[in-house]
Amino acid sequence: MQKLGIKVVVAALCSMLLSGAAAAVPETLIPGGNTIGLELQLDGVSVVELANDIPAKAGLRCGDLICRINDTAIQTIEQLTQQVQSSQGKPLQVTVLRSGEKKTITLSPIETADGWKLGIYVRDRLGGIGTVTYYEAEDGDFGALGHGVSGGEGTSLLPLRGGSVLPSEVASVVKGQCGTPGSLQGAVKGQESCGQVELNTPQGIFGTMEPIDHAPIPVGDASQVHKGAAEIRSTVHGTEVQSFSVQICQIHETESHDRNLLIRVTDPTLLSTTGGIVQGMSGSPIIQDGKLIGAVTHVLIDDPTQGYGIFIENMLDAAG
Repeated sequence: MQKLGIKVVVAALCSMLLSGAAAAVPETLIPGGNTIGLELQLDGVSVVELANDIPAKAGLRCGDLICRINDTAIQTIEQLTQQVQSSQGKPLQVTVLRSGEKKTITLSPIETADGWKLGIYVRDRLGGIGTVTYYEAEDGDFGALGHGVSGGEGTSLLPLRGGSVLPSEVASVVKGQCGTPGSLQGAVKGQESCGQVELNTPQGIFGTMEPIDHAPIPVGDASQVHKGAAEIRSTVHGTEVQSFSVQICQIHETESHDRNLLIRVTDPTLLSTTGGIVQGMSGSPIIQDGKLIGAVTHVLIDDPTQGYGIFIENMLDAAG
C-alpha cells in the first residue's frame, strides 16, 4: 500500500486521529481534480541519509526531524550549519522528533576539509505535486491529498513552517504495475504562488488558494455512501480534469480516517493510461450520486486498479 501525494524518501501511512468537536459540513463544495505544485517549508531539518556509521551509533535515524541543538531551536539548514560550525567539535545535544516523540542524542561533529560536519544529509523543504480535493469559494479554503506528509516509513507527520501552492501540469505518466506503483510526472508552471499551505494533518493538507473554475456540488456524509458505481476526478494529462468511473467495493466507517473506502477503477481510459491509481492522484475527489463523498488516498501496490479513499467529512473535520 502506498500513498500517492508528495514524494518523500519512503511514503508511510499516518493513522494519527484528531480530537475535538467536529466541524460543520458545508452543503456544497467545488470539487477539485486539478494538480498543484507544492513547496513545503519544514519546521525543522529532516535527516535524509547518513553519510557514515557515526550518527547511527549515536542513535540518529533517517526520517528524524532535528528541531533543536543544545538550547537553540533549528528550523533551517542554515541554522543547523551555524550551530555545527561554531561547536568546534564539542559534543552537541541534538533534539529530534521521531514518531511523534522528542529524543535527545549526543553527537560530536567531525572535522573535514569543508569544516565541521555531522555526517548526515538533510533538507528543510519538500516539493512535488498533489491533487486538490475541494475548494470552498466563500473563504478560498482548499483541501488536498487526503493524507498527511511524513518523513518516511514509520515516521510522524512533518511539522510545517508554511508552504506555497504553484500552478502545475501533468507532463507524463509512469504506468502502475503489480508490485510497482506508477506516478504522475508533474511540472510546475512558473514560480508565482497561487496559494498557501497552512496545515499538515493525517487527513490531508489544507490552506487557501485562488479560485477553481468548477461548479459546486452537494456534499454527502458517510451515511449516504454505498457500494456501487462512483467516479473520481483527476488530471492525467496537461491541466485537463477528467471524470473516471470506479466501483466502491467496501466501506469501513470505523477504520483509520484515510482508509474508509476501498475502490476499484473500472474506467477503460484510465486503466489504459495509468494502469489504475498512481502516485500524484492522491486527493482526487470521489463523487457518488452527484455528491462529493471523499478523496482517493492510497494505491494497493499488488493491484494498482484498487485503492483506498477517505470520507470527505473526515477531511473537513481535520481542516477545522
